[in-house]
Order: sequence, then C-alpha cells, then structure tokens
Amino acid sequence: MNITLIGMAGAGKSTVGKRIAKQMGYNFLDIDDVIEAKTGMKLQQIIDNLGDEKFIEIEEKVVLELEGLKNHVFSPGGSIVYSQAAMDFLKRNSTIVFLDVPFRVIDSRLRNRANRGIIGLKDKPLETLFNERLLLYRKYADLTVLLQERINDEAINNIIEKCQAKR
Repeated sequence: MNITLIGMAGAGKSTVGKRIAKQMGYNFLDIDDVIEAKTGMKLQQIIDNLGDEKFIEIEEKVVLELEGLKNHVFSPGGSIVYSQAAMDFLKRNSTIVFLDVPFRVIDSRLRNRANRGIIGLKDKPLETLFNERLLLYRKYADLTVLLQERINDEAINNIIEKCQAKR
C-alpha cells in the first residue's frame, strides 16, 4: 500500500508525509524534489521559463514513473490535481489523503509564495486558487483530514489508522 498526500502548498504534506513514513516504516518521496532533480531547475524556474502547462506535464510524467513502488508516502505538489492521468494513477496505486487546512493557515505559512513554484499564482490570487483546488482535492480524496495550525501526533496517528482501515 502507498499513501499520497494532497493539498495546497503550505498544508504540511512534506512534514506529515515524513512523519507517517517514519512511523510506518515506509519510504517518503517528495515529487517536487524529483522534478527538480530531473530537470535541474527549481520549480519556480520551470514555471517562469516553460510555463504552467509544461510544469503540469512534467509533474504528470514524474508521477506516472512511480509504477511499481510499494510502501511509499508520496507528496506531490498542490497542482497535481490538474492532471487527470496523474490522479487516476495515484488513485489506483495509493490511498489519497487530502490534508484540509483552512485558508488563513495556508496564507500565514506561505510567506515566500513568489518563489514557491505555485501553478496559477501569476494569474489568480492565492485565495482564488485555494477555492478552485478545494473542489478537486475533495473530488480525488479517499480520506480527508482536517488540520489546523499544529501537526501533532494525534493527527498523524489518525491518518495512519484511517489508511490502514481503508486497506
């Protein structure tokens, strides 16, 4: 079984993912790190130089290359929900957990948003992107976990228990 964490930038996917992986004895894979390693560019450079659509294509390709991996916690970027192919793949190969974090928390966490590599931010305010993506996160999620400011052991254990029950 694999677990995929989805949610906005700043939701805590990497923090939560690393803790879940450690507790379960799984491997953690940050998809953004893989994209940067494969392209030799930071996420924002890809968006600035190649555009949003190309970034989504690259992100999709990287996700589709995860075929065969087991016992992993995947942390894709917040824009992964714009790729139907990537989400279909993740749905078949993992339990998808939406980390539902209120906008005010996301807004306060994303101080460096201009360099964060957030698809669509050039054209829309962060709150508009948040509301647009919220519908997609809910659509694809097998499980939704509401997180507030702090990510505590109870939240991590709750996610693990729900994922194990889903098996």
